[in-house]
Amino acid sequence: MFDIINLRISRGGIYLKVIAKPIQMIAWFNKDGSINPIRFKIDEEESKVIKIDRILKRDKEKLAGNVMEKFVCSSCIDGIEKIFEIKYDVTKYKWILFKY
Repeated sequence: MFDIINLRISRGGIYLKVIAKPIQMIAWFNKDGSINPIRFKIDEEESKVIKIDRILKRDKEKLAGNVMEKFVCSSCIDGIEKIFEIKYDVTKYKWILFKY
């Protein structure tokens, strides 16, 4: 189903598998324009909705020339806390589950 996690702890770091899948996101925006993702839906064999419990880190970056808002988040999925990275393409208005 949705167990494509590939977490490895090596030299104190956590490595996630790059999957770069488009997702449907519910988020809210502050008056200053900052984004706060709430939950997202990913379509695999069946759809799954994942609520974002915590935003651990947020950054801006350029990926292939596109400005992206990057979020490292954690959620409890099937009783296990998992860390993942989502990105928002500010020019195309699209969300991507980048690493999981």
